[in-house]
Amino acid sequence: MADEIDLYDDRGNVLAKGVPLENISPLRNDAIKRIVNLTIRTGAIDLAGLEKSLATGTLGTKGMVIRGVEHNFPILDKAEEIAKQMEDMLRVEEGDDTRVQLIAGGKRMLTEVPTARILSDYSVGLTAAAGALTHAIIDVCDVSMWDAPLVHAAVWGMYPQDPDATTGAVKMLVDVPIKNEGPGFTLRNIPVNHLAATVGKRAIQGAALTMILEEAAQFEMGNCMGPHERGHLLDLAYEGLNANNLVHDLIKENGKTGTLGDVTYSLVERAKADGVIKEKKKLGSGYVVYDSDDPQMWNAYASAGMLAAVCVNCASMRAGQPVPSNIMHYNVLLEHETGMPGVDNGMAQGTSVSSSFFSHSIYGGGGPGVFYGNHIVTRHAKGQFIPCFCAAMCIDADTMYFSPARTSALYGEVLGAIPEFAEPMKAVAEAAK
Repeated sequence: MADEIDLYDDRGNVLAKGVPLENISPLRNDAIKRIVNLTIRTGAIDLAGLEKSLATGTLGTKGMVIRGVEHNFPILDKAEEIAKQMEDMLRVEEGDDTRVQLIAGGKRMLTEVPTARILSDYSVGLTAAAGALTHAIIDVCDVSMWDAPLVHAAVWGMYPQDPDATTGAVKMLVDVPIKNEGPGFTLRNIPVNHLAATVGKRAIQGAALTMILEEAAQFEMGNCMGPHERGHLLDLAYEGLNANNLVHDLIKENGKTGTLGDVTYSLVERAKADGVIKEKKKLGSGYVVYDSDDPQMWNAYASAGMLAAVCVNCASMRAGQPVPSNIMHYNVLLEHETGMPGVDNGMAQGTSVSSSFFSHSIYGGGGPGVFYGNHIVTRHAKGQFIPCFCAAMCIDADTMYFSPARTSALYGEVLGAIPEFAEPMKAVAEAAK
């Protein structure tokens, strides 16, 4: 690939210049490799919540309270001992990448299961941490053989009756394999709110982290073979990593008084100025039809404009709810303005229709924050769609019932302490150098 890009952060500051496009590939970039690696082996544990569930007999889930089995195990008082024993159990060999760290004064715990334990299934990031936590509490808190099953129930939740990990004490960004829509969907199976909370609700950083994971999934799904690899990397560069400062420029140019339509016009003018599109013919009405010698670059520009349009429109009302309609109307305007295809050859626009139905119409069961690339109505667009949802929920001023603070506070508190998650654009740019 002959392409070179300049990478900028979310404030328009240059991070790296003249980067070969292939240097941001999930197959080559060490920061992206580490983000993916941490995603499948990192867990967040609410120790305070675990201690409370055992003290109240609330085992498995909130609706399951067993009277007469309440126990005040000193989990918080002995958190350091528990963490040390867990780390010793999880470690495969001295000096490996095992990590168990207490956060928030010992009320929260970060676990990083060593890479050596991931043999064929990423589930070990959950199961090994849960197993170590169970044993450590039993040992350190001197739990009797009669009460040990209660600790197991509190840590593991409804497993194995229900393989869904949400009822257990160990929370991961990715969901259990049984809930993946198909091969390669692991990294797309992360709710938008979790990622928004992890980056501290910073819109462009949130879009970057989301798109890194989405595009890494495209590689795992077999969508980046041959000539398609360059197209996906260009999308990641321009929409996800603010290549050539395109997203930042569009937002800054239109953020004060601009509308979604203004962002569309600005994107078209930038594409014309950069030689990405050119006039094909002028009709009798004066309407100009455009063409491109590089359709993949056009799609990358269109994707960047889509994110900028969502940011400008959602920020104007401080709400994430309009993101599906923003995506829809941006692509409609773009197609009408140029005669060129919208993002992902219309796939983003089509996906916006179904996602709008599910979050606004008859179904109305969640809102943008609980969607993810693995969802049945959002899985069709290939990488460019869900980052816009994350940006919208970062901008949202808690107007949604399912806000990041409500659904994902633990992720923000624990996983937000990891540098690659907190500053993904900087990490990828440094690795790309």
